[in-house]
Amino acid sequence: MPAPSDTTSASGTKRATASSAESSATLNCAQMVPRLGAAPAQRAAKKFEFCRHSLVLLERVPGAKKLPEAELAQSQKEHLAYLTRMGESGKLVLAGPFDEQDDVGMRGACIDRTATKAEAKQPAEQDPMVKTGRLQVQVMAWNTEKGYLAFPKAPPVEDAKGAAKDAGK
Repeated sequence: MPAPSDTTSASGTKRATASSAESSATLNCAQMVPRLGAAPAQRAAKKFEFCRHSLVLLERVPGAKKLPEAELAQSQKEHLAYLTRMGESGKLVLAGPFDEQDDVGMRGACIDRTATKAEAKQPAEQDPMVKTGRLQVQVMAWNTEKGYLAFPKAPPVEDAKGAAKDAGK
């Protein structure tokens, strides 16, 4: 490729100019770049959607009466069985205990697929550990951007409705 040559402008300033091969290459590239003042291509605006879940927090009841070890073990067994049934119904999609938290009164959380707070609170209050007075519930709506949370082990909503009907038999 030929080297650029120096030219002198009418004002006496020297400047480098490209060879004719470089000039044509520059023109070809310039033709591919949108012209100044042209409207930029518009991307379709992404519609922001929320997916609503119910977050159920399970907290230790302050000053709850001590239970004999066998009774506490039985309540825990019933608690886990209840959560399993709720998961099979499709409303409860995730549950688990907390660990290494600053507030040891916070025991665990559940994420439910419910339309309202009341729809999540009523079954949470039927949990055997809540009924024995060991745990209390706090329920709140939790909105996340649609598509970011997936619960691959939870039955799909359609299947869950059928499972809930079967569980009631």
